[in-house]
Amino acid sequence: QVQLVESGGGLVQPGGSLRLSCAASRSIFSFNVMGWYRQAPGKQRESVARINSGGNTNYADFVKGRFAISRDNAKNTVYLQMNSLKPEDTAVYYCNALDIGTNSWGQGTQVTVSS
Repeated sequence: QVQLVESGGGLVQPGGSLRLSCAASRSIFSFNVMGWYRQAPGKQRESVARINSGGNTNYADFVKGRFAISRDNAKNTVYLQMNSLKPEDTAVYYCNALDIGTNSWGQGTQVTVSS
């Protein structure tokens, strides 16, 4: 397993930006997929963005063109750049590391989009 620590959440106005970081306790170079998920109150956790070991990315339709996921293998960190934020983006955002024998989650970071 790997420990994941998210940071960068907070309160932002609609239309604003935030960058979330997910720091891993060990190398993420070989992890098959790193991803960001979110869970709003009363809703199920949903996938937001994923990036595989080859750098290929996949986004949920509701964030395409606004969010960007990236990974820095040298820093063992995955990022989620969030632009043009909307009130409906309000949720706890979780980082996930997925590989054979590993399915690890961070503790989450709160993102609140409100005026």
